[in-house]
Amino acid sequence: MTTAYYSTVLDYPLATVWSLIRDFNNYPAYIDGVSESVIEDDKGGDEVGAIRRFCYLGTWIRQRLARHSDAQHSLTYASIEPLPFPADLLPEAPGPTRYEGTMHLMRIVEGDRTFIEWDVALDTAPDDADRWRTLFQSWIPDWTQSLQRALDRRAG
Repeated sequence: MTTAYYSTVLDYPLATVWSLIRDFNNYPAYIDGVSESVIEDDKGGDEVGAIRRFCYLGTWIRQRLARHSDAQHSLTYASIEPLPFPADLLPEAPGPTRYEGTMHLMRIVEGDRTFIEWDVALDTAPDDADRWRTLFQSWIPDWTQSLQRALDRRAG
């Protein structure tokens, strides 16, 4: 396993940020490139075990909500199948067979802001771990910036 990690401060109150991300099915509202998301089997977007199927940059991906905590402002999603990302991303490296991502928010009292940390643990072939970690290490800041833009749109 290898882990990609990113953290930053969002200039919005914790309740505002959490209200946007707490629903597992709300991905299209805050991640650029996600055009559609559907929860399977009529489960709720905050129900552990819910499976979302979403289209990211033209590729369909399925994930399970592994953990969800309103008290800790945290959610964890896990892969159901190996990543089906297009082969042109890392053509020489087979995709991770399993991954788990966690978004965790904490209130910053000064300025009523939110600290967000986002990590993704990837189960890859040992020789490919660094390449996949580097790729996800570049994606997580992009996703977090997309969340920031979504919050800006809601505020403006």
